[in-house]
Amino acid sequence: MCGIVGYVGHKKVVPVLLEGLKRLEYRGYDSAGLAIIQQNRIVVYRSVGKIKELENALWGRDLSGEVGLGHTRWATHGRPTEENAHPHSDCTGDLVVVHNGIIENYLALKEKLQQEDHHFTSETDTEVLAHLIETQLRDTTDLEIAVRRALAGVVGSYALGVLWRGDPHRIVAARSGSPLVVGLGDGEFFIASDIPAILSHTRDVLFLDDEEVVALSRDGVNVTTLTGEPVQKKVEKIFWTPMMAEKSGYKHFMLKEIYEQPRAIRDTIRGRFSLEGGHLYLEGLQAVQDTLSTIDRILLVACGTSWHAGLVGKFLIEDLARIPVEVDYGSEFRYRDPILDERTLVIAISQSGETLDTLVSMREARRRGCKSLAICNVVGSTLSRESDGVLYTHAGPEIGVASTKAFTSQLAALYLLALALGRAKGRLDAARTQELLGELIHLPQQMEQVLSLGPALEELAGHFHAASNFLYLGRGINYPIALEGALKLKEISYIHAEGYPAGEMKHGPIALISEEIPVVFLAPKDRTFEKVLGNIEEVKTRNGIVIALSDETDSRLMAKADHLINIPHTSPHLMPLLLVVPLQLLAYHIAVRKGCDVDQPRNLAKSVTVE
Repeated sequence: MCGIVGYVGHKKVVPVLLEGLKRLEYRGYDSAGLAIIQQNRIVVYRSVGKIKELENALWGRDLSGEVGLGHTRWATHGRPTEENAHPHSDCTGDLVVVHNGIIENYLALKEKLQQEDHHFTSETDTEVLAHLIETQLRDTTDLEIAVRRALAGVVGSYALGVLWRGDPHRIVAARSGSPLVVGLGDGEFFIASDIPAILSHTRDVLFLDDEEVVALSRDGVNVTTLTGEPVQKKVEKIFWTPMMAEKSGYKHFMLKEIYEQPRAIRDTIRGRFSLEGGHLYLEGLQAVQDTLSTIDRILLVACGTSWHAGLVGKFLIEDLARIPVEVDYGSEFRYRDPILDERTLVIAISQSGETLDTLVSMREARRRGCKSLAICNVVGSTLSRESDGVLYTHAGPEIGVASTKAFTSQLAALYLLALALGRAKGRLDAARTQELLGELIHLPQQMEQVLSLGPALEELAGHFHAASNFLYLGRGINYPIALEGALKLKEISYIHAEGYPAGEMKHGPIALISEEIPVVFLAPKDRTFEKVLGNIEEVKTRNGIVIALSDETDSRLMAKADHLINIPHTSPHLMPLLLVVPLQLLAYHIAVRKGCDVDQPRNLAKSVTVE
């Protein structure tokens, strides 16, 4: 959840670290800090709050130095205080550690270290790492060896960077269960939790795997296992441009990413099919291609917004491929005893590819003999490397904590996957596949039409930004979009909102209806349209406020809705991708009206790499 960045090279280190931390602030913003080697000593600066508070603390100070570590924190163990901010030091102050993850046995380790007269100054689990390494340095002057030995007794997840006065020109880093990327430059090298932190300096990277250690100096990088065995890593080229991670004139990253969705959809589907003959070319499926025709069950595993994508995927796959599908929360899957076998395909969905609950769920399914497929946005992420196959979404970097373009790109990828499964199972012939692909081609342009409704949705937000509750209702494949719309509003505006299947309203939520609660209806002209009209009538009878989204100008709908948002018509399979966009914009403009921090909502972090 936290973000770390490190630099060794010929530049002034503080500007490099601050730039990297700003690009990682979406991973946590409870506190921030950095440590630099300066005049043969380690100097540490820390502050509570966002990166700008750290910048204020650094103002007017001597910031010379060419080696250093930085950290931005999402609090897990210990309150958001300066004492709990990273970097953390050992007893001597000659060694510092930055850490992302959770050390599960830190209390036992801390108690043992205190018995050995180690003094602790924070409530965090991270501080035990500094003292463990300090203990090992009593027996060796090799920092790499000390780090390896210290980590041998650690249980939990970590990506960490270590700086030591005794070896001032080198950084040692390691990972297990939390992401860490190594950037390769010309006489300069980087570590970071995520690619955007170093993208303006290099596009050549190494992705560390679990239980690997890397040492960085001006002379290069050296990767070994936790037991000291050398590791040859493949250099990956990142094709994102630095501009893709910038706001490009938008007020917030979230707004930029909402408006990037037509481009993201085009990039996700580009080159993956041919209308002539209805052929599909899903390049990441080679490893599971032979099993697609033999599987008789699919399990979709995800968390948060990606779980909502999985719910839509269930409708798509079951309808187009006629394969039974279950959708599981990653956080719940790992604590039950699911029925799995070699005829089950497990599909893990994660924007970052580092969501721990989803990762562990996929690993458990593979251990039980299942083939696995990842739907992921980040090339080289842990999920993409550990799965049998991967279907990248090509949405580009998503910086806003509330997911938008990653979600719709996941839906586009699931649509393509459903078509591929339908072909493999003999459920779709070439003509029907060609028809379905033809509808997909028009989707980005239709999404641009929906985005043109931005001003109308901003005006609508002005009517409802003071509401304390919202209800979102949909049916069939659009019910998950009601869940997603409610989640977006909760995440960024802190307004309580609930999503329900519209048919379930009379089984409880109808008790909430009053003239003070806006009810958002997803009402496209599909086979459930008449039923939704009936649900709207039930709300109006109880003086509820109706906001309806539809591709239909039916006079009955127009008469009953207090506010009607018209969107273009598309097939029922693709309607979720159009319906969700107005809900994203409505949540965004309500949050802005309320003065909320849209890109970095309280208590949330972008990539959830802890339980």
